[in-house]
Amino acid sequence: LQKKSVSMSVQLTNRQSVRAQLSQFIEDMAVPEEMIQAIMETPVVEKDFLAYLNQLNHKLSLVKELSFNESASVNDVREVLENLKIRAMTKIRAYLLEQIYKFRKPMTNYQVPQNAMLKYKFFFEFILSNERQVAQEICSEYVDTMGKIYFSYFKSYSSRLAALQFEEAASKDDLMGIEDTVNKSLFTKTTSLKNKSTVFTIGNRGDVLNQQLEAPILVPHAQQKNKYSYEALFRSEQYALVDNACREYLFVTEFFMVRGSQAQELFNQIMGRTLSLLIKNVETYIQDCFDCIAMFLCIHLILRYQLMCHKRCVPALDKYWDSLQAVIWPRLEFIFRSNIQSVRDCDPTKFTREMGPHCITRRYAEFSAAIVGISEHFPNELMSRLLLELQNEVECFILRMAAIFPSRKEQLIYLINNYDLVLGVLMERTRDNSKEAEAFREQLTARSGEYVEEILAPHFGGIIQFVRECEPMLEKEQMEELRRQERRSLALVANFSSNWKTALEEINKEVLLSFPSLVTGQTLLQLALTNLLQYYHRFHKLLTPNARTQLVNIHVIKMFIKKYSGSFNI
Repeated sequence: LQKKSVSMSVQLTNRQSVRAQLSQFIEDMAVPEEMIQAIMETPVVEKDFLAYLNQLNHKLSLVKELSFNESASVNDVREVLENLKIRAMTKIRAYLLEQIYKFRKPMTNYQVPQNAMLKYKFFFEFILSNERQVAQEICSEYVDTMGKIYFSYFKSYSSRLAALQFEEAASKDDLMGIEDTVNKSLFTKTTSLKNKSTVFTIGNRGDVLNQQLEAPILVPHAQQKNKYSYEALFRSEQYALVDNACREYLFVTEFFMVRGSQAQELFNQIMGRTLSLLIKNVETYIQDCFDCIAMFLCIHLILRYQLMCHKRCVPALDKYWDSLQAVIWPRLEFIFRSNIQSVRDCDPTKFTREMGPHCITRRYAEFSAAIVGISEHFPNELMSRLLLELQNEVECFILRMAAIFPSRKEQLIYLINNYDLVLGVLMERTRDNSKEAEAFREQLTARSGEYVEEILAPHFGGIIQFVRECEPMLEKEQMEELRRQERRSLALVANFSSNWKTALEEINKEVLLSFPSLVTGQTLLQLALTNLLQYYHRFHKLLTPNARTQLVNIHVIKMFIKKYSGSFNI
C-alpha cells in the first residue's frame, strides 16, 4: 500500500510538471481571437496593439525555434502567425514612414515626430527581428530625410549668420609691426582697420568661452541690426550643431538599436554632408583671415564643445572637431608667425621719437594678455612657443627703439614706460605668475634701478662716488686714508647743504613728467629717494666728526621727502 502511495505521488508530481509546461506551451502557441482582432484592426498607437505585438513577436520567435523539429503544432499556427506578421508590419511600416515624412514639412519641430517614434521604438525592433529588408527601408528613408533636413537647415543658417558679421575685417595690413599710417596713393586701396588695436585686444570677446558658451543661438532675422565678430557667429553655429547632433546621435542609438562603429556609421550617413559643409565654410573664411584672436577663440570653442559632447556621451563628433582644428591651426600659426616677422622687420626710424609706450608695445601687451588668458584652461605647447618667439622679438624691438634716443636716461625712460605697460596689462588680465609677466617684471626692475642711478647722479653724483670709493677703505680699516678725504668730504657736505632741496624738487618734477603712468612715476620717485637716503646714511658713516656736525640731519630730509610721497616710510 505504501509503495502504491509513493508511486501515485510521483505520478501526480510528474503530471503536474508536464501539465504546467504543456499549458505554457499551448498558451505560447495558441493564437487567441483577441490578438487577431487587435493586430488586424486596432490602430498602431493604441496600447492593445503594442501589447499584442509583443505577444506576436514572442510567438514568432518560438515558432522559429520549433520549426527545426517539424512540430505539428507549429504547422497549425504558422500560416496564421505569418499573416498576422505581414499585417502588423504593413501597419507599422506605414506608421513609421508617416512619422518620417512629417519631418519634411516646412517649419516642423522634428523633436515631436522623433519623440513619437521613440515612444513606439519596439515597432522597429519587431521589424528588425522579422523582416530586415523593411527595417533597412525605414532606416534608409530616415537617413535620407534627416540628412537633407540638416544640410538644408545649416546651409541656410550659415549663410544668414554670415550676413551678421562685421564688414570691417583684419587684413595683411593689420599685422602687429605695421605702422598705423600705411602709405596711400590715388591708385592704391588699403583695407586696414580704422582702429588696428581691435585686432589685438580681446575686450569682451572672450565671453564666448564663458557666459555665452551655452547661450541661445543667434536668430539672424531678429539680429539684423546687430553685427558680430566671427567667433560669436562660429559659437552660435557650432552650438546649434552640438545640440542637434547630440540629440540625433542619442535618437539613432536608441531607436535603431546601434552601438559603437555602427552608430558612428549611421550618424555619419545622416550628418556627413552637413559636417563637410561646415568645415568648408570655416576653410573659406580663414583663407583671408588675419585675426589671430578670433581663430584662437574658435579653437577653444571646439575644445569646450568636444568636452560637452563627451559629457552627453556623444563621441560621434570627435572626428569633426579634429578636422576643424586641422583646418584652423595651420592658418593660425601662419598669421602668428606673420605678426612675429612684422615686428622683426620693423624699422624704428619710421616711427615718431616719443618716450611714452610704443603702439607696437601696446598691441603686444593686449595680444599676449589675450592669448595667455584664453589658454589658461587648455594650455597648448605650440602657442606657448609662438608667444615666446613674439615676446623675444618685441623685447628686441623695444631695445632697437630705445637705441634711437641719444642719452642713456632717455633710453631708460623709454624702456621703463614700455616694460611697465606690458607688465600692467599682463597683471590685469592674467595670473600674476605667468611666464610673460615674470620676464617683463625682471626687465622693469633692472631698468628702474639703473634709471634711479641716472637721475641721482647729476645732483648727488659726488656723494655716490665718494661712498663707492671710501667704503672699501673703511672695511679695510684704512683710517688714515679716510682722514685724507676730509677736505673733499667737507666740500661735498657744503654743496649738499645748499642744494639738496632744489635737487629733490627737480628730481620730483623730472620723474613725474617723464612717465605717463602716475603710479610708475611715484614708484620710481620713491625708489630714487630711498636710494638717496641709503647713500646719505652710508656717507654719514664715512665722515669725520667735524664734517658730521655740518651735515643736514637725516630726519629733516625725511620730513621734506614726505611732501612728495605721503606713504614714504624708511
